[in-house]
Amino acid sequence: MPLDPDIAAFLRSLQQLDAPEPGENAVAQARARLRALTVDHLDQATKPEAATVTSTVLADSVPARVYRPHATTPVPTVVYLHGGGWVAGDLDTHDVHARTLCRDLDAVVVSVDYRLAPEHRFPAAVEDAYAALTWVAQHVDAFGGDPARLVVGGDSAGATLSAVCAQQAHADGLSLAAQLLVYPSTDMAGAYPSRTENGEGYFLTTAELHWFFEQYLGVSPSDPASAAFGADPRVAPLRAKDLSGLAPAVVATAEYDPLRDEGDAYAEALRGTGVRVAHRRFDGLVHGFYGMDHLSPAAGEATAWINAALKRLLG
Repeated sequence: MPLDPDIAAFLRSLQQLDAPEPGENAVAQARARLRALTVDHLDQATKPEAATVTSTVLADSVPARVYRPHATTPVPTVVYLHGGGWVAGDLDTHDVHARTLCRDLDAVVVSVDYRLAPEHRFPAAVEDAYAALTWVAQHVDAFGGDPARLVVGGDSAGATLSAVCAQQAHADGLSLAAQLLVYPSTDMAGAYPSRTENGEGYFLTTAELHWFFEQYLGVSPSDPASAAFGADPRVAPLRAKDLSGLAPAVVATAEYDPLRDEGDAYAEALRGTGVRVAHRRFDGLVHGFYGMDHLSPAAGEATAWINAALKRLLG
């Protein structure tokens, strides 16, 4: 399918923003670029409303922001992990994502500000994400109030962390109602056609993807020393020995995304073990479409489908 015209126009506008370049300022540039795309260029008046938005700290050390709907009865709780390649992103860059989930699911959303690389490399983000999830599970009465409808979810790097958390939760006997995985990286060392087909010109490039991995892990995916990371399911959840028994999943991928094929593969691997999966590849869209409602009606329709699919999983 041709690239969505509104997304194409957006990609042309990106030429006005400086892409991160190798060097000592690359991390700062990557963070500033994501903030420019998600905060600085957004009409704040168009953001979905939540009944209340408050700041808190989870597990004694993990900052978070809690979005509550207008509800007087127990509702689902979504622990949300933002994208940004484990290097960029924060509570502000993914404020709209959390607000939209809060509105569409009528759920409490706990957006987690996990530690970022390269200051805090793997497994710091995994540790923070899982500490936040287990803390919320132990205190669910203070959040949505329904222990049977606890969800972990995220986009991009946050989706990878969510997949890892769902696997660890199952191993620990922590029951989750669902996992939300929007264009996750699931197999760092894998060789997939989408890495080549969509390697340039579609928002996230394959070169940038490798750079993010290098910041996160401290070693380039092309370095033989990265082999251990490539086999570690905390980095590459598709490499887990057993995916059976995991929480039901919503998995969304984009046609023009280097991560497309491994996200599709993870959905099929989950389904192959009997996990209930709602999976859709969104043609014409690129990595990052979740939250681009203000830029593209097609992205808005995709976001609505994803959130509705998650709501159905929650009954």
